[in-house]
Amino acid sequence: MPTYAAATIRNVAVVGHNGSGKTQLISALLFTAGATTRLGRVDDGTAPTDFDDEAIARKHTLAATPAWLEWQGTKVNLVDTPGFGNFLSETGAALRVTDAALVVVDAVAGVEVQTERVWGLASDQQLARFVVINRLDRERASFATALEDLHATFGRTLVPVQLPYGEEKGFRGVIDLVGQRAYTYDGGTGRGKAVAIPESIAAEARNAREALVELVAEADDALMSRFFDEGTLTDDELVTGLRTAVGKGAVVPVFCAAGAENIGADRLLEALTQYAPSPVERPLPAIQAADAQAVTVSADDTAPTRVFVWKTVADPFAGRISLFRVVTGVIRNDTTLSNLTRGSQERIAHLMALQGKTQAQVNELHAGDLGAIAKLKEAQTGDTLSDKATDLTFPPIAFAAPLLSYALEPKTRGDEDKISTALHRLQEEDPTIRTDRDPRTHEQLISGQGQLHLEVTVAKLKRRFGVDVTLKLPRIPYLETITASTEAHGRHKKQTGGHGQFGDCKIRVEPLPRGSDFQFEDDIFGGSIPRQFVPAVEKGIQEARLRGFLAGFPLVDFKATVFDGSFHPVDSNEMSFKMAGSLALRDAMTRARPVLLEPIMQVEVYAPNECAGDLMGDLNGRRGRISGMEARGHATTIKAQVPMSEMLTYEQHLTSATGGRGSYRMTHSHYEEVPAHQQAKIVAAHKTDHGVEHSDA
Repeated sequence: MPTYAAATIRNVAVVGHNGSGKTQLISALLFTAGATTRLGRVDDGTAPTDFDDEAIARKHTLAATPAWLEWQGTKVNLVDTPGFGNFLSETGAALRVTDAALVVVDAVAGVEVQTERVWGLASDQQLARFVVINRLDRERASFATALEDLHATFGRTLVPVQLPYGEEKGFRGVIDLVGQRAYTYDGGTGRGKAVAIPESIAAEARNAREALVELVAEADDALMSRFFDEGTLTDDELVTGLRTAVGKGAVVPVFCAAGAENIGADRLLEALTQYAPSPVERPLPAIQAADAQAVTVSADDTAPTRVFVWKTVADPFAGRISLFRVVTGVIRNDTTLSNLTRGSQERIAHLMALQGKTQAQVNELHAGDLGAIAKLKEAQTGDTLSDKATDLTFPPIAFAAPLLSYALEPKTRGDEDKISTALHRLQEEDPTIRTDRDPRTHEQLISGQGQLHLEVTVAKLKRRFGVDVTLKLPRIPYLETITASTEAHGRHKKQTGGHGQFGDCKIRVEPLPRGSDFQFEDDIFGGSIPRQFVPAVEKGIQEARLRGFLAGFPLVDFKATVFDGSFHPVDSNEMSFKMAGSLALRDAMTRARPVLLEPIMQVEVYAPNECAGDLMGDLNGRRGRISGMEARGHATTIKAQVPMSEMLTYEQHLTSATGGRGSYRMTHSHYEEVPAHQQAKIVAAHKTDHGVEHSDA
């Protein structure tokens, strides 16, 4: 394939709410440009960027996937991104390496929850934005209503550069306000036929063009002066001014399309190549290795080769595939680059341009381009590769912390043996996955962004690596603490043949503030316990507190002070005093009024306004405390603190209550005392599960 200079490259992330038609629109763009030989369809499982079995089965994009096309001498790199909140980190990574965001909005649904979130991500990266109102051929589709929704949510900088020609099933083309022509489409080729603007909408088109001209003029002082003098702008001035305004973020052009019928694809490609900034025009942030100074670097073929890895794919056949952006310089096969992040060397031998799952081998890629490398030894997502040993590095991608954890249960012993390696491979591909083994419950835990995220991960384990597991709700990491101070006595005495065992200690326990964990103090005077045995008392208390008292959960937030005791000059040893310390703590717990503590989560729920009341009522029913509520456009953010035990099945409820339009994020906040009636149930369940009988509990 040919190589492209930075000035002739456009990098565009296609983002939006799930179900807005992003993947189908990309299929239309690829087919219209001749990059594919047929119009792939999501419903048929033939869309080029949705080739994963899970994505095909669910008919939704689950991972950021690149594709490319050429349009009139310009290479357009498109990155299809997920629209589910569970996979928003993939979208964020794609926005880090692209120069523009194409925000796809469904013509029936309008602005949705994830529309606002991806808009915010694109804004954080200071990307040029384009909006396409898609699926205008659907029943009840309305360009005017969707545009009104966009204005209410994002402001007046969004301005149509096209109007629809027809509506709903009669949608047959677009009105180009810049070129003042209409384009009609027939046969699904994506290539419009230029015709005169129909008289029936000529007046509407004129008014819309005047609004476009005025907004573009406002973004440039020279054009504003010209506009005041002449009352309008020439076509050339409008094109130049629009490109500048889009690059500055002063104008967000709005387009019309129907991806399934391939209407408007050629006009959209024309606009992306004409108005989207090239990599030359958008410097990227970097950090100088020598002094950690923040700088920016522009795409330049003559600069040192610098590559940023933004995604890793764990392919069971091809191995690790690293997706990257060439920030500066030229990357070539059969060269060696330094991995500045890991301090190693990487041999470049398998350069590729990805078209969905299709891999086109290339010899070199220039500054600003996107590509992939197979079989790098150590490179991971977020790494910087360079041909200089000491050079600039690029800020790593900030991935979201896990929201939800489940326990993994392998179905066979063979699966148990393979699970660790398979999970490690998937973590390389998806840094939002966390795996851990709970030291108390001994469960293998997997954490992610939500139930859908974890279900997809489990499906990948089986399909790619042959590891079959089931997901179980994990045990809640309760803790225990005391609420009263007391003194206690522990004596361990055992006589056997020969030397016996003797240890005797008295301790004082007292509660500490939340988060203090455990403190130990030696308050022995007069040698009642020899100094060498005091650490053994502490060790005994430590081991006993980790075993818990009420329900086997670690005991925290208390102080233990050893203040007296006795010893035998022959029979005392460290083991004896360790046992004494353990017995003393157990004695103390019978009077220290122990209670259970439960983890409290800080929860933020994003949902349509009409669902807010029901969701707040549900959170209250889950023992949640509402701490705030904020309406933004058509969505509401609810902030609350809710016990973790009440949130294990929350995602299913939220999906059902909002029709899949809601999302949430959750982080650990603090621990609180469990209500008495809840505590009794937890203790009883623990006794049943473990056959434990604590008569003194």
